[in-house]
Amino acid sequence: MPLSTKKKVATRADFRCEYCLLAERVSFYSFHIEHIRSMKHGGTNELNNLAYCCPGCNYYKGSDVGTFLHESENLILFFNPRKDSWDEHSELEDGAIHGKTDMGKATGKIFKFNEIERLIFRQQLAELNLYP
Repeated sequence: MPLSTKKKVATRADFRCEYCLLAERVSFYSFHIEHIRSMKHGGTNELNNLAYCCPGCNYYKGSDVGTFLHESENLILFFNPRKDSWDEHSELEDGAIHGKTDMGKATGKIFKFNEIERLIFRQQLAELNLYP
């Protein structure tokens, strides 16, 4: 992927993960350019299919596009930062990210937003006014 594309995606996201809102400047690791719809599911390298993503969110998402909640047979798509409003689907409470809608819950479930290490890290950053 061209460096110019990477810069556009990072700048558009204000150098924050578009899923968990972590700022790259407080991360120990470089952020990734993530395909919202993975290539194997017909995604492209177009800017509208790319998101700035921390390594944790990118690792847990993998090439998935959604998951199942409850005992339903309906596939719930993940949050799409190009189409969906973060505040509509998720909320922050003391560093924890809670889904307000099925989309927010599905994204949080698979991305493991509130895994204990990730949660503690965000809480510590919030105390230092470095998150979100």
